[in-house]
Amino acid sequence: MRRLLEVCVEDVAGIDAAVTGGADRIELCAALAVGGLTPPESLIAAAATAPIPVHLLARPRDGNFVYTAAEAALVAADIRAAAEAGLAGVVIGASRTDRQLDAEMLAAWVSVARNAGRSLSLTLHRAFDLCPDPLAALEAAISLGFDRILTSGCTPKAIDGRDTIAALVQAAGDRITILAGSGVDASTLPAILETGVREVHASCRSPQASADTREIAFGFQAGPRLATDPAKVSTLRNLLDARS
Repeated sequence: MRRLLEVCVEDVAGIDAAVTGGADRIELCAALAVGGLTPPESLIAAAATAPIPVHLLARPRDGNFVYTAAEAALVAADIRAAAEAGLAGVVIGASRTDRQLDAEMLAAWVSVARNAGRSLSLTLHRAFDLCPDPLAALEAAISLGFDRILTSGCTPKAIDGRDTIAALVQAAGDRITILAGSGVDASTLPAILETGVREVHASCRSPQASADTREIAFGFQAGPRLATDPAKVSTLRNLLDARS
């Protein structure tokens, strides 16, 4: 069975790099430096022409995943926008103040997605990784109707959450897909695949040759700019194919 590679990108060059390198799917974001935010409509429109499936991250701000009613409405609008643009899916997540999944808010968003006029694949994002009981959260995600869970095994990096990822894969069976992400690269991928995951998520970014010091001085750039690297995408694709 082919192992699937999802690449998260934040600009049009990233879309092209992901496709060129052999990614199977794109997660479309803005602001990857803070874990990703909802991208602008112009980028959504550009991504809609990509030859591989594109999933839209709907996250209205950085920080936690405890949302107000007004913020929840923004996510619902983003879900509709993804469907209207012809994208293949959306990536969403919400927490309560105790870090449990906000099942009520998520159920409302799932309903929006299921009634958006086209079939959208649903990924629960790494709000999952903050849950105190990942196996209980897994069952909640299945009950809500998600197709997959993006997780690093409830640790900042997937390589350190391998035991939890393996337990999730075992518990999930074929009821939901476990998508391993965070810190996935050529050095960590082999060990992460030992968990049994069939899908992985990576940014595959490299620093540009030189930092734009003038832009950094003015505060327009935080440091050396990272860009999706088609060679890194291709390396992961080849490693996955070798293990399929």
